[in-house]
Amino acid sequence: MGQHSIYLMFNGNCEEALNFYKDKLNGNIEFVQRYGEAPIDTPEEQKAKIMHASLDLQGFKIMASDSDGKRNVSFGDNFSIALNFKSDGDIERAFDALQTGGQVTMALQDTFWGAKFGMCTDKFGINWMFNYDKSPQK
Repeated sequence: MGQHSIYLMFNGNCEEALNFYKDKLNGNIEFVQRYGEAPIDTPEEQKAKIMHASLDLQGFKIMASDSDGKRNVSFGDNFSIALNFKSDGDIERAFDALQTGGQVTMALQDTFWGAKFGMCTDKFGINWMFNYDKSPQK
C-alpha cells in the first residue's frame, strides 16, 4: 500500500483553508491545479478555484479541492484528521492555532490512556484530533 491521505472538498475557500493549515502546522503546499488550467469547459467564475491540490504536513498528506460549482459540499461530523505529536509544546502550539476562529470540542487534557489529547472543529468546519503519547505504548 502507498501513502495514505485524506481528501477534503470545499465550497470555494479551498485555497484559504490550505494556506491556513500550511501556516498553522508548518506545512508545504506541493501541488495546485486550478479549474481554468484543465482541458475542460469551465465557467469564468470557477476558473481560479482549486480543482486539485496537495498539502504535506510533515509527512501527512492532505489532498483537497473546491467543488465543481454545480453542487455545494455538505460538511458533517463523520471524519476527523488525527495528528500525533512528539512533544507537549508542539501539541499546544498546533491546538491553539487550529482552534482559532473555530470551536473546541474537547480541551487539551491528560487522559487515562497516558496521552495528552484534545479535539476541535476549525473555522472551515473540519474536525481535528490532537494526541501526544506521554509514554510510548509497548
